[in-house]
Amino acid sequence: MRRTTFASFATVMLAGLGPAQAQACEALRMVPAGQVVKVTDGDTVVLDSGLVVRLIGTQAPKLPLGREGFPTWPLAPEAKSALEALVLHKSVQLGYGGEEVDRYDRALAHLFVSDGNEDLVWAQLHMVQTGLARVYSFPDNRQCLDQLFAGEAQARAERLGIWADPYYRVRAAERPAELAGLAGSYELVEGRVLLADRSGSRVYLNFGRIWKEDFTVVLEAPALRLFAQDGLDPLTLDGALIRVRGWVDKRDGPRIEVTHPEQIEVLARQ
Repeated sequence: MRRTTFASFATVMLAGLGPAQAQACEALRMVPAGQVVKVTDGDTVVLDSGLVVRLIGTQAPKLPLGREGFPTWPLAPEAKSALEALVLHKSVQLGYGGEEVDRYDRALAHLFVSDGNEDLVWAQLHMVQTGLARVYSFPDNRQCLDQLFAGEAQARAERLGIWADPYYRVRAAERPAELAGLAGSYELVEGRVLLADRSGSRVYLNFGRIWKEDFTVVLEAPALRLFAQDGLDPLTLDGALIRVRGWVDKRDGPRIEVTHPEQIEVLARQ
């Protein structure tokens, strides 16, 4: 499995990225799954067996789904409709490449549906290529992310779907006050690492000189073990222009905790 972690933007933008066909992701355990009878939102479906499937590797705009006070994210209805058009009442296969069940007993899988010509369309790639989902990875589910990153990069470059909406814009690391106001949200943040430093069992990527106010990326020991397994050293990111994705929290300024290498893309080296 080739990983795009620490790859340049040009490498991530794979030349000639084609339709979301099954052969784009081969490192999976494929199983027949039945028919989709319900689409809950842009990244969750229900099969005729009753199995709920969370489309691993992506995050579509969210719907409230009964959660009081939860806002409908921009383009959430459109994402649900697009997934319905692709998979509803169709036979599908599931592809497993990591942890297979979450704490809600949902299957964590890649979803493939026949396009009517004996080819399988990869639902996750279709959604990111059309700009109706973004890449959202986990430390225990890291297969097939190269292709999803490429699809997302293409959609973002073409300003498709969510990438034309300011709600989903890539944030600037040098605007910590704005990022602090986004605590609790999942964001993509770009900026140049001023200092990559280790303190005890942690590594910090600092984007400003005032560490209690400026944006910071934090890597704890479990994340550092995954980086080491991939032969990557986050301390080499000193001076690099990077894009990081994750949930923003606010501890001594806004920060994102990185739990696995795919959360960081290198855009340029100093």
